[in-house]
Amino acid sequence: MYYGAIEAGGTKMVCAVGNADGSIVERMETPTLTPEETMPVMLAFFQKYEIETLGIGTFGPVELDRKSEYYGKILTSPKAGWQGFNFYRFFKDHIGCRVIVDTDVNVAALGEQRMGALQGIENGMYLTVGTGIGGGIIAEGRLVHGMLHPEAGHILLQRHPEDHMESFCRFHDNCLEGLAAGPAVEKRTGMKGIKLSKEHPVWELESYYIAQALVSYTMVLATERIVLGGGVMKQLHLFPKIRQQFARLMNGYMDTEQLKNLDTFIVPAGLCGNQGIIGALFLGME
Repeated sequence: MYYGAIEAGGTKMVCAVGNADGSIVERMETPTLTPEETMPVMLAFFQKYEIETLGIGTFGPVELDRKSEYYGKILTSPKAGWQGFNFYRFFKDHIGCRVIVDTDVNVAALGEQRMGALQGIENGMYLTVGTGIGGGIIAEGRLVHGMLHPEAGHILLQRHPEDHMESFCRFHDNCLEGLAAGPAVEKRTGMKGIKLSKEHPVWELESYYIAQALVSYTMVLATERIVLGGGVMKQLHLFPKIRQQFARLMNGYMDTEQLKNLDTFIVPAGLCGNQGIIGALFLGME
């Protein structure tokens, strides 16, 4: 018996079949086009196996109330053609196995908790900083949900006094995503972050905004560790800058064992980009 997993992203869909220990038997990727073009490819992949459960981590917003008739439905998504598409209903109708849906960042957090940098942590957070910014929160060992799901990328920040760039976010002038996601870096510099030197001044702004957000998350959630992933965080030189800014902004307020060593409190993802698909695999087993 196998378990299925999907990491549904804005540019590509990652599908995998694995075992109960989290090992991957087969994996494939396909571009995220329209549902009419993308879903038959994914369905054909899973129909090769006898799957007991299918865990799906998808871009949002998505309905996650399992009592709702709209469970698994993509809500007000900016991704063309996907608003209103229901992942749960599609796979339930076509495969018939048990289907569990959550956000892409929640399953990444789950993957890190099971096999990555959040192992042994009961209260932690995974934050992805890439094309957008999102966060998955684990509290008392469980993923956090509420009326929808956490939208950690849209917390409002205090702007740096020298930052006058128009926000990348069309909803908020001073949210984390609008000021610090990958497109914001490109908007400030005219270049993708991967092409910038580590001495470029944009990284000071980036670390200032990310650290400010991490202080807020830490104050509210009392996290024991925060894991940073996503394309922007492949710039590993950002980690010391973020930790330094975090210490300055925290200013000694929370005197805990975890915060005495920021090298082990603010850490890179441990699964090298596989946290989402591994987390989706474990989601199906929950």
